[in-house]
Amino acid sequence: MKVSQQVVVDAEGQILGRMASLVAKMLLTGQKVVIVNAEKAVISGNKQSIIEEYKESVLSKKTWKMPEKGPKKYRRPDMIVKRVIRGMLPYKQWKGRVAYKNLRVYMGVPEEYTNQPKVKFPEADVSRLAGRYITVGELAKEVGWKS
Repeated sequence: MKVSQQVVVDAEGQILGRMASLVAKMLLTGQKVVIVNAEKAVISGNKQSIIEEYKESVLSKKTWKMPEKGPKKYRRPDMIVKRVIRGMLPYKQWKGRVAYKNLRVYMGVPEEYTNQPKVKFPEADVSRLAGRYITVGELAKEVGWKS
């Protein structure tokens, strides 16, 4: 299971869920994955319904005893993408935790990855959608991320 290849994935114009499932498979095989341009990944669907659903389900902090207190949820685009990929890994098992540690997600392209070849998945391309989508960066700004 020790392959230790490093793959740089460009998330610009990639459907988030499809890209995340392919990245999760790569992580489980032992590869190290670096995702760049995380804020430019897209989520398919109606823009307003995606924003409302994210605010209701993910950002709600409601508990029985303390309705105003609760777990803090992510608003940064790179952390949103990382959390989606974590949901596709068996994170509570040893192999899932090891695979998750081999993942790096960045907004933009850091200097050390500018000259490396970047992978794009054709089955996760945004051209498959009919034009109803929102980028992860736009979603993050709508829910309160201060860039």
